[in-house]
Amino acid sequence: MTAPVTIPTALQGPWRGGVLAVLAGFAQAASLAWPSSGQPLWGLQWVSIAVLAWLVRPPVPWRLAAWYGGVFASAWLVGTFWWLFISMHTYGGLDAPLAVLAVLALAGFLASYYAAALALFAWLAPRNSRGLVAVSFGAAWLLAELARGTWWTGFPWGASGYAHVDGPLAVLARTVGVYGIGFVAATLAMLAVQAQRGDLRRLRTGLLGVALLGGLALLGWQRHCALEQCAPPLQPPTQPLTLALLQGNIPQDEKFQPGSGVPLALRWYAQELKRAQADLVIAPETAIPLLPQQLLPGYLEGLEQHYRTGPQAALLGIPLGDMRQGYTNSVLGWLPGPEAQYRYDKHHLVPFGEFIPPLFKWFTEMMNIPLGDFNRGALAQPPMHWRGQRIAPNICYEDLFGEELAARFIDPAQAPTIFVNFSNIAWFGDSLAIDQHLHISRMRALEFERPMVRATNTGATAVIDHRGVVTHQLPRHTRAVLIAQVRGHDGPPTPYAFWVARWGLWPMWLLAALVLLLTWHAQRSAARPVVAG
Repeated sequence: MTAPVTIPTALQGPWRGGVLAVLAGFAQAASLAWPSSGQPLWGLQWVSIAVLAWLVRPPVPWRLAAWYGGVFASAWLVGTFWWLFISMHTYGGLDAPLAVLAVLALAGFLASYYAAALALFAWLAPRNSRGLVAVSFGAAWLLAELARGTWWTGFPWGASGYAHVDGPLAVLARTVGVYGIGFVAATLAMLAVQAQRGDLRRLRTGLLGVALLGGLALLGWQRHCALEQCAPPLQPPTQPLTLALLQGNIPQDEKFQPGSGVPLALRWYAQELKRAQADLVIAPETAIPLLPQQLLPGYLEGLEQHYRTGPQAALLGIPLGDMRQGYTNSVLGWLPGPEAQYRYDKHHLVPFGEFIPPLFKWFTEMMNIPLGDFNRGALAQPPMHWRGQRIAPNICYEDLFGEELAARFIDPAQAPTIFVNFSNIAWFGDSLAIDQHLHISRMRALEFERPMVRATNTGATAVIDHRGVVTHQLPRHTRAVLIAQVRGHDGPPTPYAFWVARWGLWPMWLLAALVLLLTWHAQRSAARPVVAG
């Protein structure tokens, strides 16, 4: 006869545990960008997910685990992208109560992935293998992160791994990416929870966790040594490229107004594009807020002629297209020579902002957002070749999707040496969205070991080197030009770029599925009755 399964007293009241889950969820949000500094706090992220692991550790029933997971994720996601309220209410014209409901509904919908994944974990988790419990918790977390990042076009903003862009786990980015970092952090959190008591089996688990943490600390030190250039580089550096990054700081409520923001943008960007002294001049997403056919005759042609006959090149954010062919959110490039023009069309469009999902036209009609339905560009568009560099643009939140950027590494001759992100975060005001997006770009630099240059309307306009370090940055919400140098990186792709370019995120899905399948098999084996011979 076995002893009855008991639940710790602190877990017997789901509402008390729910309050703790809410607090831990808000801590998870703060770990991505601390409100006062905008910096990520990897230790806080790990502690917050350890609290969740403690709440759902066996033998918690699956319904209670789903409750805690859903409450935690709802608080975390609301605390992460609350600034969507600004875009919908302040600039989109949606009534405040409806904008609040929209943010809560999105967070609740995405939180359902975590509720389902942790319910599955609680249902499968074995009682006699604490190491497997930890790995299966990490696998369930990974499953939820992947679902959030890919289903329904995906919205992976604020994935847990971004909190570790400065931590010891950042060394794993070049191998397993942001989702793999989240998996490792969740696994280590449950290991710590499982090792809280002193019996031999738990002690072994704890020692395993300590060994893993020690190994990661060593890797972190090695990364620090690389950042401080303790050893000479293995390859000679390429020649630096001088950049001029234009930050127009056009107020979002004026950006598309013909009597204020539009003439200001046309005047200021034309002026700076013509007088900037740099190898490459870059203006942000929709720096020119009108279609070419809406501009005064000769405006765009004059800028193009300036670069075709000079020693410089330029990249400029502008909408393109017409009613017959459709519209694109694009980047135009100009280089010296009679036919030297480059174009990039945004591939991963923003729901409601750049395309209207089925059955939601009524929602977009309630908001005052121009150009709400764009055509989609190809996945792996070629880079712009300039001064020995292969410069690969991405627009707005396209840099959230590392698996899509990785598609550009299939052909070594076209693999980027420099990424450039064109953004307009003015939609979200003076909020933590700016800091969060900066750390997202830093994570991409770590995954691919390629510099990421950011040209934005209001910030963060910055240069990030191949180590994920911000080397140059403009003050936010200022109208200014950042002059900086960047060194492109060539050579073989990182392990992450290699496998993601070929198989996407399927290896991560397979890892999560195999771990959970192994957990299910272990649970079934443990449940079989022992028959005496």
